[in-house]
Amino acid sequence: MSEVTVGIDIGTGSVKAVAADAEGNVLARVRVPHEMRVTAPDRLEHDANRAWRMGTRKALKALGRTDVKGVSVAAMVPSLTAVDRRGIPRTPGLLYGDVRGRTPDAGAGNPAETGELVQFLKWSMGQYPEAAGFWPAQAVANHALCGEAVLDTSTAACAMPLFDWVGWNEEVMAATDVTVDQLPRLVPTAWRAGTVGGGAEGDGPALASGCIDAMAEQIVAGADNDGDVLIILGTTLITWAVTTKESAAPGFFTIPHTAAGKLLTGGPSNAGGLFINWALASLGKARGVPDPSSVPVWAPYPRGERTPYNNPYLKGFLGDLDLMHDATSMRRAAFEASAFVARRTIEAAGADSKRIVLTGGGIRAAEWVQAMADATQLPVDCVAVPEGGALGSAFLARVAAGLETNMLDAARWARVGTRVEPDPRWVEPTNQRYQRFLELSDSVADGKI
Repeated sequence: MSEVTVGIDIGTGSVKAVAADAEGNVLARVRVPHEMRVTAPDRLEHDANRAWRMGTRKALKALGRTDVKGVSVAAMVPSLTAVDRRGIPRTPGLLYGDVRGRTPDAGAGNPAETGELVQFLKWSMGQYPEAAGFWPAQAVANHALCGEAVLDTSTAACAMPLFDWVGWNEEVMAATDVTVDQLPRLVPTAWRAGTVGGGAEGDGPALASGCIDAMAEQIVAGADNDGDVLIILGTTLITWAVTTKESAAPGFFTIPHTAAGKLLTGGPSNAGGLFINWALASLGKARGVPDPSSVPVWAPYPRGERTPYNNPYLKGFLGDLDLMHDATSMRRAAFEASAFVARRTIEAAGADSKRIVLTGGGIRAAEWVQAMADATQLPVDCVAVPEGGALGSAFLARVAAGLETNMLDAARWARVGTRVEPDPRWVEPTNQRYQRFLELSDSVADGKI
């Protein structure tokens, strides 16, 4: 009997999909690229129809599987678009950190509690007041697959105070002129929400309610023990140290781990793929291998920074340049800057970290992975399947299809692909630059440079 399920991950630059068997072996994978539109330094959006609606359908079809038992969709958070009565997006797909979600106290506190989605609602309503609905990416995709806008409760939890842990908060919604029936129906994470191609009672594959991309990555990464650090190399850099105690480090967050009795301390940073890709594109072609002792230092904040500064107004800074630096050394500096952000998070967590578990599309960039090892002085275990958000979603699809009873059993799918150790030639020079990185970053945050 076939037990193939499909996981789909709507990312910032593409829709990824994998078909997996009961043991987590990837039987097929596809990637459907879409444009990430940066229409101004503080704006970040998608063509929501192309990326969230059509991209999801195209990815599922491109897998070419006819034996699928379940499907689940993950996506970045928060996101929002206004749709017409057919579920077709009519406004840009607003993405996390976009200025149109900013409040007067932007950057203060946990990003999930700053009201970003409420501001997205107000802006979208102003652009398209006749909208039939206002939906995050997961709901747009679910509607495209089963005909109903459904959103999982873990994604809804990133919409506080619009979501009050029970349902949509009508008191908060009153300030937006949006009604409950214009928002998606809420279904617990990993629960069956309908069937692909057939609404609630069709005979197609079961459709799960969906998930946050980072949560889907986490459940199949294997960073579940004391001493582990989970780092997601996506458009956003996300660093979580596994611990059993809350950290008091200012600017960082502690959240429950899916593993019993464990916590995750850390948070997201803008020093991920968005920064790396911008820096490398700006530098042009690089040749050769840089000198370990001759690399400049980035404060990698051209789009502001999330943890620990939580300040969307910061700017980037490249320091300590001299005439011996070329594109090759500045390229290494960009990778190091991302790794320095991760190291600062690890140190702030105060855990006795033993290894890094690295996931996300960035693990295909060998220079980035090596810089992570060198800068943190920890061994780096790269997961075997870079499309962690899609793989984790495939396991959630198994739960929705009745093939599993607990989404936390996804840990059995965790596999290490390769291990990368710190390069002794680079450790000490990189350690010295890390101290300089801290000085430069704090100076940028304090407005001194």
